[in-house]
Amino acid sequence: MTDAKDERRPAGELEAAVMAALWAAPAPLTPGQVQTELASGLARTTVTTILSRLHDKGVVGRRPQGRGYAYHPVQDAQGLTARRMHTELDRHADRETVLARFVAQLNPDDEQLLRQLLEAEEG
Repeated sequence: MTDAKDERRPAGELEAAVMAALWAAPAPLTPGQVQTELASGLARTTVTTILSRLHDKGVVGRRPQGRGYAYHPVQDAQGLTARRMHTELDRHADRETVLARFVAQLNPDDEQLLRQLLEAEEG
């Protein structure tokens, strides 16, 4: 049974909370352990569903533990953000326009950092 307040929270917010718990953990966590770490009143079934969806997306790995699984992140927060950026870029046929608009919206500090990173790759 899913708690009514679980349904009002955006899926992305719940996934982010689950990922934060996994990143903070020194070892893989079961859904029950994630539920305890979140201390948010989420039903264990909701946590299990979120973990299953994250596994299906390739964001978390899992290993058998008891009658279920223990989950672990497959990359750090920065790697996950980079992956999401690639996914968004891959959704559009006109990559050049998407990249041009992204760069045009960067603040000057980020633009300079991007230039430095690109120059370092060339050298």
